[in-house]
Amino acid sequence: MKILVCISNVPDTTSKINFTDGDTKFDANGVQFVINPNDEFGLTRAMWFKEKQSATVHVATVGEATVEPTMRKALAIGADEAIRINAVPTDGFFVAQQLADVVKNGDYDLVIAGRESIDYNGGMVPGILATLLGMNFVNTCTNLEIDGTNATAIREIDGGKEKIATTLPLVIAGQKGLVEESDLRIPNMRGIMMARKKALNVVEPTEATKATEDTKFEKPAPKGTVKLVDADNIDELIDLLHNEAKVI
Repeated sequence: MKILVCISNVPDTTSKINFTDGDTKFDANGVQFVINPNDEFGLTRAMWFKEKQSATVHVATVGEATVEPTMRKALAIGADEAIRINAVPTDGFFVAQQLADVVKNGDYDLVIAGRESIDYNGGMVPGILATLLGMNFVNTCTNLEIDGTNATAIREIDGGKEKIATTLPLVIAGQKGLVEESDLRIPNMRGIMMARKKALNVVEPTEATKATEDTKFEKPAPKGTVKLVDADNIDELIDLLHNEAKVI
């Protein structure tokens, strides 16, 4: 089985976010970037398939040279090969088109992507990718088992979970639950040294449609001041909740 894990290079959640050029561009100065958490769950599941079923695992991303440390981390975790599509990921449709070309050329059986990235939260790339490829698709996937060309997946739905039987080739949009957080892997020294010898291939982007563009960013409004109410002053608390916070 040949697996492609789609990786998004995102700011660490502890990073302080700023914008430049009149709030039209993201300011990456001083920002620490990491593997998108939903993608990391997928990569860890792919490593399970590698160890249990001798799968080959490749990782791919759309980005400029600045994303290569993140790809090297994926190689250090255990991926066999990395592919960087040398383009700025302008929107989800553009990214999906670039990844679709990689999948077609690589003849992959299983494509694992994160449900969404934690920077733009678009949640569109896996579904568009599956459509472009004509592959089966499971969204919000929290469990995946493969037996030959047959796949059994569990996905989250409103109010519960759904078990699905499908076949390869398959695209899944994974999330927390695909593996547990305790199963996530930290590269060790041996993995880091081996990653230096693994291929990180850079390919030029194909001509693709850019359906949207960012025009302006806006930070959330700052939180208001906290009002403290004495524990024995219930009437004041109720008045504030009713007339000011408007939650009751």
